[in-house]
Amino acid sequence: MGLKIAFDAKRAFANRRGLGNYSRDVIRLMTTYAPGNEYILFGRPTPLCDASRTRVVSPQGLWRLCPSLWRSFGCLSQLNGVDIYHGLSGELPFGIHRKPVKTVVTMHDAIFMRYPELYSTTYRLLFARKVQYACDHVDCIIAISEQTKKDLMHFFHADERKIRVVYQGCNNRFREPVSDAQMMQVRQQYNLPPRYILTVGAIEPRKNLRNLIEAMSLAKINLPLIAVGGKSAYAAEMAELAKQRGVDLRFLHGLPFEDLPAVYKAAELFCYPSIFEGFGIPILEAMCIGTPVLTSTGSCFAETGGEAALYADPLDAEEIGAQLTRILADSALREAMRTKGKEQAEKFTDEKVANHLIQVYHELCAS
Repeated sequence: MGLKIAFDAKRAFANRRGLGNYSRDVIRLMTTYAPGNEYILFGRPTPLCDASRTRVVSPQGLWRLCPSLWRSFGCLSQLNGVDIYHGLSGELPFGIHRKPVKTVVTMHDAIFMRYPELYSTTYRLLFARKVQYACDHVDCIIAISEQTKKDLMHFFHADERKIRVVYQGCNNRFREPVSDAQMMQVRQQYNLPPRYILTVGAIEPRKNLRNLIEAMSLAKINLPLIAVGGKSAYAAEMAELAKQRGVDLRFLHGLPFEDLPAVYKAAELFCYPSIFEGFGIPILEAMCIGTPVLTSTGSCFAETGGEAALYADPLDAEEIGAQLTRILADSALREAMRTKGKEQAEKFTDEKVANHLIQVYHELCAS
């Protein structure tokens, strides 16, 4: 007889970035690889998440006016018969430890503790309280990297015995071949140059676009830099900096997901100079496609990139520039990085990620 597993699906339904992608992936993996279980999604449904193989529970009555409060504790009355509740984005409903249900929480990072200046005081205090509650009361913590595991133990004194490291995967679209027709269509639609350096992610200070621009200027790299991400005040600031430094920076805002694999594929190399991450999914996306990856030293990056990527100190623009030059100048190196990248990506397949999650659930119910 299968398990009845409930997921906090707020971000699966409403978030188009990393937390939403992770939530949707877990739901997709479980319904695909363990279809004998019953899955319940707690949240307001949207077309963003395929809920066809699940049951959805949404706030009703007065709770519809306060969906965040319903998610934080009002949903507890609807957990009857649930075997496992999995908080997919670092939090659990307050008071769930008094319910006869096993709990799992996925912790993505503790960046808001490491770099508090990047977040508002209200956000930091609120989320720190939620994470601390989850660490104190949950039955099992899924950390998406060894780096996140260490941070949870350091900042929140999480019990190491509760923590299981389960790496993320990425959407299988990045493992599918990109046809010549797709490449031509995307090149024409977005006016992509014949050769370019690509970076993908939120256009915000932590992603470190500033030092990538400085690196290209110092190293006198004449290729265009394509940055895929949302509009922001920081993006406008970086556009001005690039103009001052003589770097040909072009933004692709609002790029449809279905075009992203071809944009990766057409790039000469992918640079991800982020200062800190929990896992770094764009690194995996680029490796799946077969695009050489330059990313940062420290944090979790070597866990994702392994020996397939090259690395540079994200705070050292000169070192970033030197590594960019090295990759661009050596076609044999680029080819070797493509091959190693696809091999490295095999560590994060759907089947492997799903099997690790299933193991966590079974161990929890057997304890």
